[in-house]
Amino acid sequence: MDLKTTYLGLDLKHPLVASAGPIAKSLDGVRQLEDGNAAAIVLPSLFEEQFLDGGSDGPGKPEAYFDLIRQAADATDVPIIASLNGITDRGWQAHAKAVEEAGAAALELNVYYIPADIETTSDDVEQRYVDALKMVKSSVAIPVAMKLSPYFSAFGAMAKRLADEGVDGLALFNRFYQPDIDLSTMQVSPILDLSSAHESRLPLMWIGVLSQKIDVSIAATTGVQQAEQVIKYLLVGADVVMTTSSLLRSGPQHMADLLRGLAQWMHDCDYTRIAQIRGALSQDQAADPTAFLRANYVETLQ
Repeated sequence: MDLKTTYLGLDLKHPLVASAGPIAKSLDGVRQLEDGNAAAIVLPSLFEEQFLDGGSDGPGKPEAYFDLIRQAADATDVPIIASLNGITDRGWQAHAKAVEEAGAAALELNVYYIPADIETTSDDVEQRYVDALKMVKSSVAIPVAMKLSPYFSAFGAMAKRLADEGVDGLALFNRFYQPDIDLSTMQVSPILDLSSAHESRLPLMWIGVLSQKIDVSIAATTGVQQAEQVIKYLLVGADVVMTTSSLLRSGPQHMADLLRGLAQWMHDCDYTRIAQIRGALSQDQAADPTAFLRANYVETLQ
């Protein structure tokens, strides 16, 4: 059975990728993910706050991050994808170049930006993403993906704009972590909930809509718990499927379980290649393309 795929121009042995998460914060964790059968590994993000605070030698600081890239690239046989997370125009170029020189096979940009200033317009928000992409693409030769949230007023147009500006891939979707209120302390508290399978429906819809319309790689990266979500994401057109929450719940070896589930389903349905199923149920290929849009909303409510 041929499970090979391509993401960001990288040849992968199968479409299951470990997304950015705490397991890969050490070389030992990276090795565990490779042993668990990840086809590629996205390292945890280097945050703008870490490379702008003047430090460079502590855990999570730039030099330690670049060392992790070097060690992981040398110690593994799978592509290592670096991740930069920020919201301003400072540091993108220099640090993108540094991760390339450290041996990253590709780079994922995560613009985790919440436009809480009510004077900020949608044009301002979109331009921030485009500017970050342009700065990074001008400084590196490795492929660049952007991890996006779904919170754009016209997400399809934004995806196309980034494709036109030269992005090599899109990872859908970034999950914003909303705070909660701790009533015992009367404080705003950070909350981290691992994703659940029902959260896959929004990226499932958008990947189905976009996969045949923009010429970039697409990674699905929300709500993957079992092989069922992997299969559905491939059917709507994802090139790869990423997961972290399921690996935190079940351990790095769960990647192999997901892969076995995918292979078993393909065998049962007489498929022999990933290419046969990718995009088979995208909007352009579906028997009823309106099922992705308002018609589905009306039918569901009735």
